[in-house]
Amino acid sequence: MSASPSDEPLTSIEICAGAGGQAIGLHQAGFKHLALVEIDEHATKTLSDNIKKLRDWSWERQHCQIISGDVKDFRPLPDEKNPEAGLKKPLGFPGHPLKKAELDLLAGGVPCPPFSHAGKQLGKDDERDLFPAMLELVDELKPRAVMIENVRGIKDVKFDKYRTYIEARLQGGRAERPEDGVEVYFEGLGYRVCEWGVLEASDFGVPQLRPRAILVAIREDILGDLKFHWPEPKPSARKSVFHALHDSMKARYDVYMQMDGRLGEVAKERWGAWLKDAKETPQRSDGGIAPTLVGGSKKHGGADLGPSRAKAAWGLLGISGMGVANSIEDCVEKESHGRDLFGDDGPMLTVDQAAIIQGFPETWKFSGKKTAQYRQVGNAFPPPVAKAVGKAIAEVLLAARQRDEKKENKPTGLLAGRVLPTPSDRIDDRQGAVV
Repeated sequence: MSASPSDEPLTSIEICAGAGGQAIGLHQAGFKHLALVEIDEHATKTLSDNIKKLRDWSWERQHCQIISGDVKDFRPLPDEKNPEAGLKKPLGFPGHPLKKAELDLLAGGVPCPPFSHAGKQLGKDDERDLFPAMLELVDELKPRAVMIENVRGIKDVKFDKYRTYIEARLQGGRAERPEDGVEVYFEGLGYRVCEWGVLEASDFGVPQLRPRAILVAIREDILGDLKFHWPEPKPSARKSVFHALHDSMKARYDVYMQMDGRLGEVAKERWGAWLKDAKETPQRSDGGIAPTLVGGSKKHGGADLGPSRAKAAWGLLGISGMGVANSIEDCVEKESHGRDLFGDDGPMLTVDQAAIIQGFPETWKFSGKKTAQYRQVGNAFPPPVAKAVGKAIAEVLLAARQRDEKKENKPTGLLAGRVLPTPSDRIDDRQGAVV
């Protein structure tokens, strides 16, 4: 019996994919990636290496194309001007070159510096603003849904007109053109902006204060009479740095606590000090949650945990923010324990521990040298937040499939007497299959 369209995977393409934070979350929400586009060579290798080796990414091994290059040059569909454009590897699904309006989700964490409070907030005047490129791809692909992630700063009053322009491009309306400030009416691309709100990562189990602004738009013909439900914050899911890092921190100190002599004694003293400084107590005003992890850029030397205020906040959690520690193996080999673990300001974070603070699964590993790895982690979109938004989008897309099948009186592909699972059940089943 042939499969119902409801049984086909939800497909996605992601631009500015970075080291995979958003891709992981959307994957966990039930999406299968046809393409991941990223300009940083270390990040693209991170994506390739993990997809090659992780068992639960076998679908992507067969169908996903990792594209290393500028998103402005990315042309997913062939046309008269670009006959060689298009995605080659995904041809196995859906069995032919991808066509307009076939993709389920176009997602992207467009660069944050144009809107970040830590930068000059040049917005549309910043050459790194990739909203225009994203809108071009929406017009080209006409995906069923769009998800755009950025920093909270884009919600500032100074960007009201630019946000109005982006919304008008998607769903129609009057707005000022960014290039000349003239107000015009835009027909729109056929979408409804369902939400452009801010989610706090710590409300989704990420041990870090990391507010992210996320836009969700769904094509009008897909949304119809359905309703998109914004993910509900879950304060009960909050996790402290102490809880998140306890086991990995103990493993780092254990190497030295097992040694005889003064080095073993110092390790025990420092481990005890970290337990005291980082432990959750009712008196902690920060709840034991870390400040925003920052990735920095290639223009600014080595990696650390941010400006003075951020370093001070990390210090209250027993963490030195002055740099990034070597891995356990490299710490022993390079004898860097004095700097990495035994400093007066506490231990520095390793790359793996920074990844825990961002909500990455332990199996996900990063390519490049230590600083390059840390920047990939620090600039990422926390996977648990991407998963929450992805599940909310998937609920609508799957419900739309069921609705449209019923309207067309198509067979469901189910055996007689079986009950069709709800969208949420199907997503939970997929998530349960992830290893």
